[in-house]
Amino acid sequence: MEIWGFCNSRNRKGDSLGFSLSSRILPNRSIETTMADAREFEFQIYNSITKQKEKFKPIVPGKVSMYVCGVTSYDFSHIGHARAYVAFDVLFRYLKHLGYEVKYVRNFTDVDDKIIKRANEIGEDPLALSSRFCKEFLTDMTDLQCLPPTEQPRVSDHMDQIRDMIQKIIDNNCAYVVEGDVYFSVDNFPNYGRLSGRKLEDNRAGERIAIDSRKKNPADFALWKAAKPGEISWDSPWGPGRPGWHIECSAMSVTYLTETFDIHGGGMDLIFPHHENEIAQSCAACPSSNISYWMHNGFVTANDEKMSKSVGNFFTIREVTKLYHPLALRHFLMGTHYRSPVNYSIAQIEISSEAVYYIYQTLEDCDSAISQFQEEIKTSGKKYSVTDDAQKCIKNLRSHFEEKLSDDLHTPTILNAALQDALRLMNKILSMLKKKLQKPQKLSNIVSLIQLEKEVRDVLDVLGLLSSSTYTEVLKQLKEKALKRAELTEENIQQRIEDRALARKNKDFKLGDQIRSDLTSKGIALMDVGNDTIWRPCVPVEPAKSSDDQLAGPPDTSDSQQPGLSRSADVTKP
Repeated sequence: MEIWGFCNSRNRKGDSLGFSLSSRILPNRSIETTMADAREFEFQIYNSITKQKEKFKPIVPGKVSMYVCGVTSYDFSHIGHARAYVAFDVLFRYLKHLGYEVKYVRNFTDVDDKIIKRANEIGEDPLALSSRFCKEFLTDMTDLQCLPPTEQPRVSDHMDQIRDMIQKIIDNNCAYVVEGDVYFSVDNFPNYGRLSGRKLEDNRAGERIAIDSRKKNPADFALWKAAKPGEISWDSPWGPGRPGWHIECSAMSVTYLTETFDIHGGGMDLIFPHHENEIAQSCAACPSSNISYWMHNGFVTANDEKMSKSVGNFFTIREVTKLYHPLALRHFLMGTHYRSPVNYSIAQIEISSEAVYYIYQTLEDCDSAISQFQEEIKTSGKKYSVTDDAQKCIKNLRSHFEEKLSDDLHTPTILNAALQDALRLMNKILSMLKKKLQKPQKLSNIVSLIQLEKEVRDVLDVLGLLSSSTYTEVLKQLKEKALKRAELTEENIQQRIEDRALARKNKDFKLGDQIRSDLTSKGIALMDVGNDTIWRPCVPVEPAKSSDDQLAGPPDTSDSQQPGLSRSADVTKP
């Protein structure tokens, strides 16, 4: 593999390097050096309706139509929402990476019982309240680097389509009107339950099924709800009212994607009753209605207990990103396969935060090294090949990336295996460049770094982990979050560094150990680099207790073990 012919571009810091470091994977782009060229692996996704993985084959070759159920906008979104929309953002990005033209629809439910209840409690117009939280949700999605869907329809803008669909269901003898309410008749739809596998006798009243003696069957569900005094309502042939929850998605999906489309997604909690009812409604209105693949993401638990407001273990996205970088939350969510339950814990997100820091510190160090040799590369006039180790690593990263994402979006193994191998090799090369090397070997290593950085960036881009900010800015943001968690300022840390330096000068190594250990317990690691001491975020580690119950610092970094020596540490490793 050779790199030859550089174009004038800018690196992540904005400095002109004379060659491109920022190639991104774009839809419908065919370039030899991108991972999208060789399709060794067929894309397979798990279909909830068939209960098995299936080869993905879109209805229209080259195009994908996808609908994901959005939020009910009456409050700040929680990390369960983040789990769903990060998962489907990875799907959206990967489909685009594969070259598909994707139409991605994600709705807002801005008309709902919860919205009306909250609006009445605080004396706000329901549509104004829901609009406010729609904006807050979009801010959260931007922070988490979720690409904007193609369409983001709101229920309040689609009353005509909803009323039309309800009328079709009535005309097809699958719904009936009772005193201004319209109910779907499950008895008149023989295939009810084919997604969830539930039988009608399982749908007992009171268990997510509203109790109403006017229903022909307790499992019948509302398509249209008659207006109550003081509630927002719209006119209809059955009287003023508003739509039921389930009919909204059926009407909006057919509006934007027609009655047949490729993928419908959402959380596993939506399988029943929401998605089951969607299938019934859509097929009752249009018998040819069909969705090829149903995809569902797993639940989020907190410390191995299902999240619940009543239990008090419920976290909004804002609560998490106040203390942790949004990239750390995204990394954490992708660290578990999207169909498996993910357990949210401080310990796990600390690990993800450090992993993101490691990624960006490596990229930053790589950028700095390349910048030092840019003129030498441009003026050499020779071809320099990528090293054998780098070629092997790049090939493995490409193959591993395609294999794992093609296997039902298996992100955890990408984050923990081939990507880590590439980052380790980059750090190994960076260490070698600090030594005296012959010019050909040195420039071959630089060319290897250039290509490795590009490949890593391509992977991060598809995973949604490549920030639009510079490497330096991301590292700064991560450090700011670490300071906030530690309840310290930059000045506080500098003072402790000076205190430790003085303690070491006075050969008070026990005090030096304690200062380091105290900071480590707060997620701040001190690193001696040459004659300087710098700091970086780390996973908090409680100081160990010695046999006489005295604090002892980590044995591999203890000042007392190496009196008078300055230890150089690789600051890019977590």
